[in-house]
Amino acid sequence: MPEEPEAEDGWAELADKFVDGHYGSLRGRVRTHVIDRHLRDHLVLPPARIVDVGGGAGHQSLPLARDGYEVTIADPSAAMLARAEALLDRESSDVVARVKLVRASAHEAPGLLGESAFDAVLCHGVMMYVEDPVTFVHCLARLASPGAVVSIVTKNAASLAVRPALEGRWREAMDAFDGVRQINGLGVDTRADTVEELSRSMRRAGVEPLAWYGVRLFTDGWTRAMPAVDSEVDVLAVELEASRRDPYRQLSRLFHLVGIREACAA
Repeated sequence: MPEEPEAEDGWAELADKFVDGHYGSLRGRVRTHVIDRHLRDHLVLPPARIVDVGGGAGHQSLPLARDGYEVTIADPSAAMLARAEALLDRESSDVVARVKLVRASAHEAPGLLGESAFDAVLCHGVMMYVEDPVTFVHCLARLASPGAVVSIVTKNAASLAVRPALEGRWREAMDAFDGVRQINGLGVDTRADTVEELSRSMRRAGVEPLAWYGVRLFTDGWTRAMPAVDSEVDVLAVELEASRRDPYRQLSRLFHLVGIREACAA
């Protein structure tokens, strides 16, 4: 979730809309499915220590806890952590024991949780709300132990014109070709990155990029009122295939960049 001062919770009014509206839709399930499938190709086997920075309600990391990973969800929003706690109430006691909820931003997390403390650092769907991505990536890297996976998902600057064009907002689409900012479906101003720029930021932070994937192409913009024509399994399979093929991954709404923390970081 976005970086917010601890005294303020900018997500208090948006939490229900995001958790129920986004993750309750097919496009939300596409997002978690595609990210999960590629993430697991890079993670070490459980038990391993994972921190999900801006992890919100835990949709991406709770499945990892079910599979034996030790998960810390760090988020600056008390409202989002409350939703994570509500989801945890539905889990078995052994899963609950493997999950820790901490109210902290990325900048606060290394001091609160410890530097080089985790075998994997996840940050999915947060950087589009961050104005200083270089410093932000350094904070993520500080949490990672040598050899740890650093997994970042952010908005794809190369595809910003796609959504407004498909919705008939042509002037906005024209501006988006050379832009990096866009109002998202929650009405929040967001910032986009390119794979190349984020890769450079990772390297400066001592993380070597390994692979990148697209996240959500054909179902971008879908709402709960737009069910799949065929089975949802087929939709997930097509989106997963598009996520790793050019030119489809280049047109995806988000991209997923995975790197490895170097032993001797700059």
